Amino acid sequence: MVSENDNKLMLRCTELALKGEYSCKPNPRVGSIIVKDQQIIAEGWHQYAGELHAEVDALEKAGSNAEGASLYVTLEPCSHHGRTSPCCDAIIAAGISKVFYGMIDPNPKVAGKGISKLKQAGIEVIGPLMPRQCEDLNPGFIRRMTSGRPYVRCKMAMSLDGRTAMASGESQWITGEDSRTDVHRWRAKSSAIITGVESVLKDDPSLNARLEHDALIQPLRVICDSQLRTPDSAKTMQIPGHVLLVSASDRKFGMDKQQTAEVEQVNLPGKNNRTDLAALLTLLAQEKECNEVLIEAGPTLAGAFIEQGLVDELLIYTAPILLGHQAQPLFKLHGMEKIADQIKLEFIDVVSLGKDCRIRSRIDNK
Repeated sequence: MVSENDNKLMLRCTELALKGEYSCKPNPRVGSIIVKDQQIIAEGWHQYAGELHAEVDALEKAGSNAEGASLYVTLEPCSHHGRTSPCCDAIIAAGISKVFYGMIDPNPKVAGKGISKLKQAGIEVIGPLMPRQCEDLNPGFIRRMTSGRPYVRCKMAMSLDGRTAMASGESQWITGEDSRTDVHRWRAKSSAIITGVESVLKDDPSLNARLEHDALIQPLRVICDSQLRTPDSAKTMQIPGHVLLVSASDRKFGMDKQQTAEVEQVNLPGKNNRTDLAALLTLLAQEKECNEVLIEAGPTLAGAFIEQGLVDELLIYTAPILLGHQAQPLFKLHGMEKIADQIKLEFIDVVSLGKDCRIRSRIDNK
């Protein structure tokens, strides 16, 4: 039987998992608790890939007191050798008597094998427990393991009449400081940020996450630049980190000795001399191990991702201003002439951020 207290303990595990929110990529965010005699004796979480998994972190803190205790963890314990040894082996060796897990690990190398190994060792295994909350921790890891693509969010800032910039291209700033701070949190959560060369030329964004956080791994900065027009002097080229230039041309980007960023170029030609966006997402997931990707681009590139069914979630920051009908639209979406052509959304939440609001919604790509 699962009690209300068991559910509360699993929810505490989800809170612990978020301590690695900005740092454990490409691994999933995982939290764990060890309970003995109805008291929490240790808490753990996964902070960096290659370092202690949440269960082992908690076990090390509990020491010999872990024998006979119950362990709660948001994700099925791993049973294979990866960057670290199997968590199942550590759980068995510690003498844990009962394991509560939040969800099955979608990684094909695990996918129920961890549960089987624990049961074979005589440990009582209970779950999944609070699976929706545990799944919400890792939409990108789940997507990458099950489909070979990352979970894709598209961020846009708009006026109340749905405009993103003046006809001249002027757009700084539509939203306020609270909204811009929130954007940096989403950047920090992401494995990669995608923009287009037009945004680089017009806005010259840095594309990094600017948060005061000790454990922060900066996202990969991706520029869709089919004809390699990105200048050496662009801000994103002049700050530390990794930049992926995605072209549709056989030309090679001229590396400048003055560049601070480490720049890699890949050629992914698609139709009409444009970048193959689906191939880009596959590359990011399978070669760069990207779990969550954030698109910060203009209406043309953002619209192209949406038209191809490649966006999972929208982050729309709305300011209480009007820019008029001549200003630029939110997205450029083609072939939408009838109501039946609509793209359906499901609201996730609406949050006030200073004078602005943020609307999160899922896209129905069926």
